[in-house]
Amino acid sequence: MLPAIRTAIPKRRYRVGDQSVTVLGEIESGDGLSYRWIMAFVQDGQTKPGLYICAEKPGPGPRLRLRVVNSAMSEVVDEDERWRDLDTFADEALRIGASALGLASEVPARLM
Repeated sequence: MLPAIRTAIPKRRYRVGDQSVTVLGEIESGDGLSYRWIMAFVQDGQTKPGLYICAEKPGPGPRLRLRVVNSAMSEVVDEDERWRDLDTFADEALRIGASALGLASEVPARLM
């Protein structure tokens, strides 16, 4: 299930190959999940993200689930408190996303 984002604040922007990438914070969702961060990958020429990397709060406590989501799958790849940190999340989410999209050889360029 793709994240149902009602409101969010862009925290960072990147360019990776043919993808515009935005890290969102302060997220209000309409899907019943609580997110710390969402990284959205939008391919050139498209209007909606094709891939999301999410740091979800599964409940009380410091741990966050790192989830990869697209139209065909939703998979938790890790659970740890280190995903609370924006830099740590962004670095790993960029690596996972670039790999999933066949862009692992591209160097991400930070725009914001």
